[in-house]
Amino acid sequence: MGPLLERYPQLTFVRKIAAEVLYASGDPLSAADLFDRVIQRRPRDRASVIGLVAANAALDRSGDARTAAALLPNDVDVRLALAWSELVALGGRRDAGARLVAELAGDPELARSREREAMHAALRAIAAAREASDAGLRSALADAERHAKAVRATDRAFVGYLRAIALREAGARDDAMTAFADAIAGAPDSIGAALARRERAKLSG
Repeated sequence: MGPLLERYPQLTFVRKIAAEVLYASGDPLSAADLFDRVIQRRPRDRASVIGLVAANAALDRSGDARTAAALLPNDVDVRLALAWSELVALGGRRDAGARLVAELAGDPELARSREREAMHAALRAIAAAREASDAGLRSALADAERHAKAVRATDRAFVGYLRAIALREAGARDDAMTAFADAIAGAPDSIGAALARRERAKLSG
């Protein structure tokens, strides 16, 4: 994407495509900058808003994720990304994240996508771990694993990263380390793998 950006740096659609590629390949910092530039010109560009919320979540910028999510507060994918940020990112409002996850369970748009269902189940597992609900944790982890079987390897790696976070929050360090390793191995050049590497390093240190 570098040469294309250099040749057409002012074209909004080029910035948008570049941002999506950079985020998916594990560079949320560069992606966030480009998504932000797109939104300055197109404040309601759905894909860019979702991307900016997710990139900020990945960067532990919970406040910025909240600000971006306010542009499309009712969108199911924006709400999923915001729930991730609130539950996992530094400065996240854990109770608000858990409420979002509970509310999303009743959103009919959730069932239209295996990716959404898998992510939502993994977020449910994180919320259950924080509430020390062993039964809820096990049920949500099983749901996430089941849904993840039907998605692409890159999405499976991201769900695997979230499942590992849930296990870590539940105090299952060894299981979390294994889950992080599986996420990395499944799609090494993806955002899920990049996040799993970061969190595994923190846990092993």
